[in-house]
Amino acid sequence: MNLKDDKRIVMTLDAGGTNLVFSAIQGATEIVEPIILPAAAATLPEILNRIIQGFEEVKSKLTDKPAAISFAFPGPAEYSLGIIGDLENMPLFRGGVALGSMLIEKFGIPTFINNDGDLFAYGEAISGLLPEVNATLQQAGNPKRYGNLLGVTFGTGFGGGIVTKGELFTGDNSAQGEINRIRNKIYPFYSAEESVSIRGVKKTYAREARISDFFCPEPETIFKIGTNKEQGNKDAARKAFEKFAIAAGDALANSITLVDGLIVIGGGLSGAWPLFLQKLVAEMNKQFETANGHHLDRLEIKVFNLENERERDIFIKGKVRQITVPFSESKITYDPLKRIGVGISRLGTSLATSLGAYAFALRELDRKS
Repeated sequence: MNLKDDKRIVMTLDAGGTNLVFSAIQGATEIVEPIILPAAAATLPEILNRIIQGFEEVKSKLTDKPAAISFAFPGPAEYSLGIIGDLENMPLFRGGVALGSMLIEKFGIPTFINNDGDLFAYGEAISGLLPEVNATLQQAGNPKRYGNLLGVTFGTGFGGGIVTKGELFTGDNSAQGEINRIRNKIYPFYSAEESVSIRGVKKTYAREARISDFFCPEPETIFKIGTNKEQGNKDAARKAFEKFAIAAGDALANSITLVDGLIVIGGGLSGAWPLFLQKLVAEMNKQFETANGHHLDRLEIKVFNLENERERDIFIKGKVRQITVPFSESKITYDPLKRIGVGISRLGTSLATSLGAYAFALRELDRKS
C-alpha cells in the first residue's frame, strides 16, 4: 500500500483520558491543524456530542469529502463492532456504547475504531521507528532487518499494540496487546499499570518525598526536578522514575519474549525517557538464577537503548560475518547477534496514532471493495 499517493481523506481521533485530538490525513500527511477538545465530561451525551463536534470541525476544514472515519479509543471494547465497553479511565461509557454506529449514521461514511496502543504501533511501523531502523541498517551494510514491532504508551494508562510483517495484530476478543494487565514486579498483587502510568509516578514521588498525594506535582514537574531544572526533592523524583522503569522493563521483557521485535515508546510520559529508559533496558537485560546456582539471561536476545549513541552504534554494527556453505565455494553473510532495540516515538504519539488509524481505514476499505 502506497499511502503517500492515496488521495482518500480519513478523519481521525486520538482519544485519551485527558484530551480528544481530532485531525484528518491524506497521502499519509496531516492536512488540517489538529483540534484538541477536553475528554472530561459530566454526562455521556456531553462527551458524545463533543466527539461529533470534533469531527464536524475537522470536516468543515476539508475541501473534499472524507472517505472514512478511523480513530483510537481505549478498551475494553468490541472494536470490530464499534462498541465501547466498561472503560476504567472514561466511566461514562460503562454498559456499552455503539459509538461506531452512531458516527456512521451521523456522517454517512464507514467508521473504524481500534485500540490506541494498536494504532500507535501501526503508525510507527509504517513511518516511524521501524522503517528508520531498517534504513539505518541498510545504509550501514548490515543484512539484519526487522518486521515486528511492539508499541507501548506510557501515560494515563499503560497500552500496547503489535505489528508483524506490516499487519496489525488483532485478537479474538479485541484484547490484544493489553500489556497493562501483566503482573507488577514491584507490587505483585497489582497490575503493571499501577506503576507504569502517571498515577504510578505521582504516588511513588509522594511516598518518597513524604508529602500528601494532593500536593504531589505532575510527572512533567517531577521530571524537571529529577534533572535539576526545577527545585524539589531530587532523590524522590529519581526514585519515582526508577520504580517506573523497573515495572515497565519487567512487563516489556515478558511481552517481547512472544513478539521478538523492536519496541517503540510513546505517550505523555515518554518525554521523561532520559530518567527512565536506560534503567528500563537494564531491567530487560537482567538474569535469572537457576536451581543449580547458575545464571540465565532473562531473554534470548540482547536489548539495546536506541537513544544511547554508544548502544545504538553497537546495535547497528552487529556482528556481521560470512560463512561457507558446506561442500561448496558459496558464502552466506549473516548477523548472528540476536538483538532488539527500544526507542522513543519518531512521529509523536498523536501523529503516529492518527497515521495508524488512517492506514487501517484504507486497508479495510480496500478489502471490502
